[in-house]
Amino acid sequence: MKILLVQDMDWRRKGPWQQHHLMEKLSLKGHEIRVIVFEHLWHEEKGPLFAKQVRIEHFTRIYEGAEVTYIRPSFIRFLVLDYISFLFTSRRAIKNEIATFNPDVILGFSSVLSNYWGMLLAKKSGIPFVYYWYDIIHVLNVPKPYGSLAFRIEKRIIQGSMHVVTINAALTEYLLTIGASPSKIDTIPGGVDLTRFDPQRIDPQIVRERYGFGDGDIVLFFMGWIYPFSGLREVATDVVNRADSQPRIKMLVVGRGPGFAWLEEFVKEHDAQDRIVLTGYRPYEEIPQLIAAADICMLPAYDNEEMRHIVPIKIYEFLAMGKPVISTMLNGVMKEFETGNGVLYANKPEAVVGQAAALSKVQLQQESRKALKFIKRHDWDAITADFEALLTSIVQEKAGEQESAQVHQTSPLGYDHRGF
Repeated sequence: MKILLVQDMDWRRKGPWQQHHLMEKLSLKGHEIRVIVFEHLWHEEKGPLFAKQVRIEHFTRIYEGAEVTYIRPSFIRFLVLDYISFLFTSRRAIKNEIATFNPDVILGFSSVLSNYWGMLLAKKSGIPFVYYWYDIIHVLNVPKPYGSLAFRIEKRIIQGSMHVVTINAALTEYLLTIGASPSKIDTIPGGVDLTRFDPQRIDPQIVRERYGFGDGDIVLFFMGWIYPFSGLREVATDVVNRADSQPRIKMLVVGRGPGFAWLEEFVKEHDAQDRIVLTGYRPYEEIPQLIAAADICMLPAYDNEEMRHIVPIKIYEFLAMGKPVISTMLNGVMKEFETGNGVLYANKPEAVVGQAAALSKVQLQQESRKALKFIKRHDWDAITADFEALLTSIVQEKAGEQESAQVHQTSPLGYDHRGF
């Protein structure tokens, strides 16, 4: 299959997420993959006002031997103008790839601008368009003044898609509430590379010693993009407040984002460098070792519209490393992992540290075994095979529709041959 993916996201500096794993795994299976993406984190690097188009052949982030063609259309490196310019250049790039690459299917990954063009141009060209939905994008990554407009566009993309894929039951339910057809929705969960995330292959003491954690310390771990609603302010405050009563509780935070500056300032203000370790961004190759250094992983996010229905891929990676996870009571997470699978629930971010401190070593070991048992059925190889089968059936269905339409048009008497 020839697969064209479009997304308003920085493919190089964020993640890796579902799209990276799936596309690189599919390329290893012989499929041709091209991605048209946006570098929305352009402000992190110096560059000219006008960024020329970038095209990289044989691009990969995760799996050796994977080959993805990376295309970033030109755009203006200036706030607001960046997205406005990408609105036009992404359309041109998609049209060009349809003409030269002739994809069998176009995938849109949780975006608005390029996904809208992808859906329209796919329809015009008779190519199936599949919308892969892992975020409610109009509330998570769109500035609030543009949220209602993005929502209307998102609904049009959903309605115009031949098929929609979600990663959990909560997102599927949400889609149904905004008018998506149940017959064209499939749920394929997130996954994890069980070879890379294997606790038997990693010595946790190496990382614990590097960051000054002792054998008796209880290390709470978070990784990912740090939003103001990630709940880390509340957790960090509680860790500092317990310095006298529970000095062994520590915190390891890996990542960056708009909430990172507050954490840095908080740690300095309270001289808490020995209790709260902030690593900033770390390469994906280091993530298994960093998780291994933890005792408990956490997702202390607010129960808001941005987080309520999603299931972050990092939870699968936490569980694969045999780490119990404490999450706030988010609908998507609770539906996906339920209870008894290594995930415990706190009613608010402020309760996470207390709940972690109350767990005994025996309980941690029990939750670890539950996590490892649950995660076995979420290997990326199996999930990629399911996704590949779905795409194959969609492409075949579209081809069948086009063949039937052609037969109907060429019937000498104008009858639809399917009825006789």
